[in-house]
Amino acid sequence: MNNTTGSIDIDTGTDELLCSLRDRVAIITLNRPQARNSLSDNLTPALRTMIKERGEDPNVGAIIITGAGTAFCAGGDVKGMGANSKKQTWSFDQKVEDLQDRQRRLTGALISVRKPTIAALPGAAAGAGLSLALACDIRIAAESAFVSTGYMRVGLSGDYGIAWLLTRLVGTARARELMFLSEKIDAKRCETIGLVNRVVPDDKLQDEAFAMAKAMAEGPSIALRYMKNNLDEAMAFDFNTALDHEAERLVRAASTADHKEAVQAFIEKRKPNFKGV
Repeated sequence: MNNTTGSIDIDTGTDELLCSLRDRVAIITLNRPQARNSLSDNLTPALRTMIKERGEDPNVGAIIITGAGTAFCAGGDVKGMGANSKKQTWSFDQKVEDLQDRQRRLTGALISVRKPTIAALPGAAAGAGLSLALACDIRIAAESAFVSTGYMRVGLSGDYGIAWLLTRLVGTARARELMFLSEKIDAKRCETIGLVNRVVPDDKLQDEAFAMAKAMAEGPSIALRYMKNNLDEAMAFDFNTALDHEAERLVRAASTADHKEAVQAFIEKRKPNFKGV
């Protein structure tokens, strides 16, 4: 996996999920275009595994999650809802524990990844698919993309962290509007209200997402991990606590070889060559 020029395919165990590694960027592609990349019993476990493995892979500096065809992810497969005969016999507590576990190992695992993550939206992101996109650090959308919480339309209240993620991105008033109405929000409005970071022409989406991910993957991985910790804590800790943790991490980062390399590169007016140490 040390090849930095070509693309290396990684076996996901199913054709419904693709994964490749190029220039330290892992590209994870939901591959059920005929079903708008909705989550399935084959795709979802493989996705959980890929998020965990690529998050821990020292050869990966950044992760892109995207969808094949003209959708990102339409969320759960509505046609299959309620069809699992085994779960119909479970108690309420068993069903709750099962969903809690599945959520923690998908969006929970994605939030926990200490590398930059990008969701590249070629089209619709709805329901749990929207949660998946929101759990990434950055979202880039094609001009034809749109999002919808979708839960109201199927009589459900939300899962995979949708309320938590939405509230922190767009505020409580906007999050309530998006949840209660389940409207389709086009890419430009998504950018305006802060749901996505950038909107690009449809044919430029994958190139733009990869260029951004590659720039991050080539960066100082230790400093980026500390940045992510600081940013996560900014939403949870008081200012003085966050300030103290920032100080500790900056002193640690200042002792790395990557910091010394960055300083030397600045003096020599060249691009730094970070090693992650």
